[in-house]
Amino acid sequence: MVAPSFQVLVCGGLLVLCSIEALDNGLALTPPMGWLSWLRFGCNIDCDAKPTECISENLIKRTADLMVSEGYLAAGYEYITIDDCWLDKDRGPDGRLVPDPKRFPSGMKALADYVHSKGLKFGIYEDYGSSTCAGYPGVEGHEALDAETLASWDVDYIKLDGCNTDVRNMNKAYPAFGQLLNATGRPIVYACSWPYFLEVNHMKPNYTAVAEHCNVWRTWVDIRNSWASVVYTMNWMASNQQRLAPFAGPGHWNDPDMLVIGNSGLTVNQAKVQMAIWAILAAPLHMSVDLATIQPEFKAILLNRDIIAVNQDKLGKQGLRVWSETFSWRHKFQVWQRELSDNCYAIAIVYFGHHHTSSFFTHEELRIPRQNYLLQDLYNIETDRVLEAHKTLTFSMNGTDVKFYKFIPQAFDVFVKQI
Repeated sequence: MVAPSFQVLVCGGLLVLCSIEALDNGLALTPPMGWLSWLRFGCNIDCDAKPTECISENLIKRTADLMVSEGYLAAGYEYITIDDCWLDKDRGPDGRLVPDPKRFPSGMKALADYVHSKGLKFGIYEDYGSSTCAGYPGVEGHEALDAETLASWDVDYIKLDGCNTDVRNMNKAYPAFGQLLNATGRPIVYACSWPYFLEVNHMKPNYTAVAEHCNVWRTWVDIRNSWASVVYTMNWMASNQQRLAPFAGPGHWNDPDMLVIGNSGLTVNQAKVQMAIWAILAAPLHMSVDLATIQPEFKAILLNRDIIAVNQDKLGKQGLRVWSETFSWRHKFQVWQRELSDNCYAIAIVYFGHHHTSSFFTHEELRIPRQNYLLQDLYNIETDRVLEAHKTLTFSMNGTDVKFYKFIPQAFDVFVKQI
């Protein structure tokens, strides 16, 4: 479960060869998929005023039921994770973490059992600091006890935030807590906020170390319920892609944060853009929406099996923004491209203009070899068509929209002979 390595360190006052442990837990071989409470439900703890929207075991059970009955689990969304504000304000007499007794009367082990009974996996939030971002007990000073407690509750996923601690200690603190999780023997996906806190404090993360010790890591600021926030996140990921993408792969992923899809901040077309780009980025797909009230057009985006297949591609290679021209008549376009395991490419062309338009792109602009391709429209707007090696890709689209294609080399596709 744990891969040991060795390094010369000062141990017990002596210069010796000490064993250190890196994360090698065999988990998250494709980007994790699931549901996370924060974006939609935040830190709502008033169950008297909003009984269906407060952070409680009732919300988690209801969401677990819907993830199964509405097809989300079957589509690959397997983790259901409680974010901040599940804790009581004080630890128990034995020093252990305690869930809020009013909102989680059955306790976390019973809740995990319920989630597992549905075929889902159970995730939880904590913070490395003295307290969480919302002011509840953090793990600092209780690291070993808390790792053992979380494992005893049969937690499958831990999101470890980084508020209320000295950022300068994070390069040691996050690997150390991962080692404690490994030592429990419980397979737990380890999602770190480590590089995010370094980035915002103008400290350069060592992504080699981050990828060695974490399954998932937040890259930048929290995403908000707005199109502007989604675009900002996309552009930040693109601007930093050369130093981020090399570290993504099976078992370790860059996380640009949750899917806003299904909430009030995005139109249907904007939701299609986010789903496409998160698939290109090989990003974790964490919904954060009320599954009891989501509109069917947004649900269809989240359950699109062809796009999920791109996100979950076994090659695990993060895609890149390969074209964004500021000073041309096409300056409102971006092209994002990802290599896939079957010699194919996924390409998303995002249009930021407000009016219907037509355009074209060459093979070179799409950063793909010049040959014949079968084009599969992953949103099923167009019928399949062939793009020949000597021709350009032409298309038309509405304002604020995306074209998302799978480019299948003709030589590798048995259906091309029928076209």
